[in-house]
Amino acid sequence: MDMSFSAEELAFRDEVRAFLRDNLPDQLRVATHNTTSVFVEKDVNLEWQRILHARGWLAYQWPVEVGGTGWSPVQRYIFESECARAGAPTLVALSMKLVAPVIYTFGTPEQKAHFLPRILSGDDYWCQGFSEPGSGSDLASLKTRAELQGDHYVVNGTKIWTTHAHHANWLFCLVKTDTTVKPQRGITFLLIDMNQPGIEVRPIITMAGDHDVNQVFLDNVKVPVAHRVGAEGQGWDIAKFLLENERGGAWHAPGLIAQFESIRASATGRPSSRPGVPLTDDPAFAAKAARLELELSAFEMIEMRILGEMAQGRRPGPQTSVVKLLASNLHQAIDQFRLDVFGYDALQLETRRPLYGNDRPEAIGDPDAQLAMPAYLNSRAWTIFGGTNEVQKSIIAKTVLGL
Repeated sequence: MDMSFSAEELAFRDEVRAFLRDNLPDQLRVATHNTTSVFVEKDVNLEWQRILHARGWLAYQWPVEVGGTGWSPVQRYIFESECARAGAPTLVALSMKLVAPVIYTFGTPEQKAHFLPRILSGDDYWCQGFSEPGSGSDLASLKTRAELQGDHYVVNGTKIWTTHAHHANWLFCLVKTDTTVKPQRGITFLLIDMNQPGIEVRPIITMAGDHDVNQVFLDNVKVPVAHRVGAEGQGWDIAKFLLENERGGAWHAPGLIAQFESIRASATGRPSSRPGVPLTDDPAFAAKAARLELELSAFEMIEMRILGEMAQGRRPGPQTSVVKLLASNLHQAIDQFRLDVFGYDALQLETRRPLYGNDRPEAIGDPDAQLAMPAYLNSRAWTIFGGTNEVQKSIIAKTVLGL
């Protein structure tokens, strides 16, 4: 496989670099660097979204016919790589990369015309209602019910681990509309307005002190039939399409590599546990850094192979589970590596937020040491959300290895 970029692709890379140099504000770089949770805050996300939208580069993963850029898979890879190296925020995936593809693939013309422009403008900010207490990995067992009454559904139930529900004005939701059929066949996909009676959002504060996730309660919530995506009972198939985008809709390696290199640079001049030996000269530390660097390089090659297949018009398919599994483990390994770099200073756990801006709490030692423990605690979720490691291994065994 040819791993080199063409002259046109290199010119595009230079264009992206120039754009980032001239348009990425320093405060967004700092906020991104100092965000210890999976997603940046809503204000950071929307500011970057507006900048990209003004340039016409926001919907770079969408088809041209619905307002996308028409970029090739290689161009999308170059763009995400350069954004990661420049320290740009990663856009919150819920609106742009999860519900938008569902709407433009399965939605009605009216749904596309109404929701897609509002997603691009940031007027609508979405959250995801899939998991429930007792229905996470076994998503087909969900209990939230939607009963059809005339031209609307009445929804009752609860969703949990609902990221940014406290910011969102819309919820895309899986509900049970038929309990007499196989569980997967009785699920329907609804778009629910959060600004109506019967919806309560309760915060869930993580061990690190972050408020990213919530529990959402739905009590006799009315949803017009016009806000159903696809047919009744089609929700499971739509959810599988969405989860493939969630697990493989972005390139992880460039951001992971940039994060690793930044942390490794912080090790320069720090002492090791051996008196008089700098950390970077400690053999055990050097071996750990080299191993992690090799694992990241191997992962990058896997993503590049998938990129090559996508450039030939093939969808990534079940390989997205391989990517999700490896990326989750590498996220956790990098955050463990950060603890190794900062040592005792990494034990501090500041729970006030945000860790950037004029009101940032004072750090002990290196300011980056303040990020180590909350990042480590938050990254425990990587092997759970979007399908646990165990779920990914089962998918790989069945669909890739044929076991």
